Amino acid sequence: MPEQTHEELLARISTEYYLENRPKVEIAASHDISRFQVARLLTEARERGIVEIKVHFPPRFSSADLRRLESWLGIKEVIVADTTGEVVQSRGVLAKAAAAEISRQAPTGGTLGISWSRTLDVASRLVRDLPRCDIVQLAGALPAEADSNPLELIQRLGHLSGGLTWPLWSPLVVEDPTTASGLRRQPEIAGALAKADSLDLAVVAIGAWKPGSSTVWERADPEVRQDAVRAGAVAECSGRLLNSEGVPVESGLDEQIIAVTIKQLQRTPRVIAVAQGPARAEAVWAAAKAGFVTTLIIDVPLAQAINALIDEENGQ
Repeated sequence: MPEQTHEELLARISTEYYLENRPKVEIAASHDISRFQVARLLTEARERGIVEIKVHFPPRFSSADLRRLESWLGIKEVIVADTTGEVVQSRGVLAKAAAAEISRQAPTGGTLGISWSRTLDVASRLVRDLPRCDIVQLAGALPAEADSNPLELIQRLGHLSGGLTWPLWSPLVVEDPTTASGLRRQPEIAGALAKADSLDLAVVAIGAWKPGSSTVWERADPEVRQDAVRAGAVAECSGRLLNSEGVPVESGLDEQIIAVTIKQLQRTPRVIAVAQGPARAEAVWAAAKAGFVTTLIIDVPLAQAINALIDEENGQ
C-alpha cells in the first residue's frame, strides 16, 4: 500500500474514533479489519503525529457569565462548550454538546427539523438515542466535504427515531429563480417545506455573511451577495439573511434558496442554534434579536467575542 494511502487511512480512522466518537468495533466493520487492528492504527497515528492529544484547562464560564449572556441576548439557555485548539477539534467538542441537546429536547411523538452544517453533521453521528418523532430536512443540499451529506443526516436520525422522514430533494442554492420556483412546487419538496410550519424543535447553524463564515457565501452569485451586504446582511441561517437588528434582509438570494424561512423558525417553540468562532459574534447577536433561538450552543472564543460586544454596548 503506498505511504500516502496508509496515512489517509490513519487520518480517517482517527477522525472516526476521536471526533465522531464511533466505537472501535463499528470502525473495524466499516474498514473490513479487526478492532485490534484499529487499536494498532490509532496508536500508530499518535506516534507519527497524525493525531495530537492535548488537554487544556480553559477559563470556564461561571454561572454569572452565562446568565449575563442569556440576559443580553434574550435567549433562554446558552451553553458554552469548553473548546480550544484547532477548528476541527473544536467542532467535535461543539458537536458533542449539540448531540446531547438534540437527544434531550427531541419531541416524543412530535416533529424535529434540522439543517445541515459541518458541526451538525458530526453531531448527528454522535446522537445515540431519540424518542419516536418525525425528522424534517430544513435546508437543501450543498456540495459537501468527503462523505458528509444532508440526506444521510436525515436518514441517520430517522433510523434512530423510527419516525417518518421528510427529505428536501433539492440543492440549497438554485442557480435560476425560475428553476427554484419550479422545485418548490414539486410534491415531495413542497411537503417537506410545509412540515416546517409545524415543527416542535428546530436545529440550525448560524453563519456570518462574509467569506469563510458561511457555507452559502461561496455558492451565491457575487452580485447577489454584495447586494445583500449593502442591504445590511450580517448573519445567515439556512440561507436566510438577517441584518444587525435581526430583521430579514430581502435579496435576490431568497428567490434561489430552498429552505426553512425565518418566519417558520420564529413560529417554532424550541430552536437550538449552533455557532463557532469569534467571527460570528455579530451574527449570533443578530439571530438572537430575530427572536427564534431558545438554546444557543457556542464555543469559548465566540462567547468571549460576544462578551466583548456587550462590554462595547456598556461603554466599557
